[in-house]
Amino acid sequence: MPHSHHSHDAHDEQHGHGSDHREVKLFIAFALTLVTLCVEAFGGWLSGSLALLADAGHMLVDALALLFAWLGARFAQRAADERRSYGYARVEVVVGYTNALAQFALVAWIAVEAISRLFAPAPILGGIMLVVAIGGLLVNLLVLRLLHSHDEHDLNTAAARLHVLGDLLGSVGAIAAALVIRAFGWNWADPVISLLVSLLILRSAWRLLARSAHILLEGAPLGIDETRIARAVESAGIGVMDVHHVHVWELAGGKAMATLHARIDEGLSADATLASLHRLLRSEFGIVHATVQIEAASCASDRCARPHA
Repeated sequence: MPHSHHSHDAHDEQHGHGSDHREVKLFIAFALTLVTLCVEAFGGWLSGSLALLADAGHMLVDALALLFAWLGARFAQRAADERRSYGYARVEVVVGYTNALAQFALVAWIAVEAISRLFAPAPILGGIMLVVAIGGLLVNLLVLRLLHSHDEHDLNTAAARLHVLGDLLGSVGAIAAALVIRAFGWNWADPVISLLVSLLILRSAWRLLARSAHILLEGAPLGIDETRIARAVESAGIGVMDVHHVHVWELAGGKAMATLHARIDEGLSADATLASLHRLLRSEFGIVHATVQIEAASCASDRCARPHA
C-alpha cells in the first residue's frame, strides 16, 4: 500500500545552536548604530551637511533593521505550533524583504534632497563634517566586523549587513565630500556624493529584494529544479524506478524543502529505500526536509507528467 514518509535534517538543530551568538552580535550592532546615528544627525544639523544627514537617516533605518533582525533571530528559534507547523524560520525572509523596501524609500529621499541642493547649495562646515564622518566610519567598520561571519543563506543577518555596508559607504562618501569642501570650497560635492552613494545602496537593495521575494513566492532554490531531482533519484541505483509530482522550495535562506512521489522496485524495503533517498536529497541538493509518497505501481494520473521532461 502506498505510504508517505518525511524527514528533518540535523541542520535545524545546528542552525538553532548558532542563533544565540547571532542574537548577541545583532543586539550589540543595534546599540552601536543607535548611538552613532544620534551623533551623525546632530553633526549633520550643526554642519549643514546633506551627506551626514543622509547617512544619519540611513543609520536610522539601519537601527530598525538591526532591531528587526535581532527580533527575527529570536522568533526563528521558536518551536513549531499548531498554527505554524514549520515554525517561524520564514520571519527572517520577511524581515529581509521589508528592509530592502525601506532602502528604496531612503534612496528616493536622498535623491530628492540632493537634487534640490544642487540648485540651491547650502553652507557647510567641513571640519565638523569630517570629524563626525570619520567617527561614523569607524563604528560602521566595527559593526560590519561583528556581522561578518554570518551564514551566507541567513537572509535576516544579510539584510542587516546590507544596511551597515550602505552606511559604511555613506560614511566614506561624507569623508570624501568633507575633504573636497575643505580643500576647494565646492559645496556641491556634498549632494553629488550623496547621489553616488545612494546608487550603490540601490543595487544591493534590489538583489536582496529579488532574493527574498523569490523565497516568499516559493520559487525553486538556485541551481535546483524538479526535473534534475527526478533524474538524479532515478539514476542513483537505490531502487527508485520513477519519480513524479516533484515540488521544491525554500522555507528560508538555505533551508530547501521538497515533496515527491516515488515508485520503488518490488520486493525492496520501503524504509531502506527512503533512507537512501533522503541521504541523496541532503547530499546532492541540500534539501533539509522531504516528504515522499511511496507507490507500488505506475502513476496513472496525467498530473504525473513532468513539466520539463
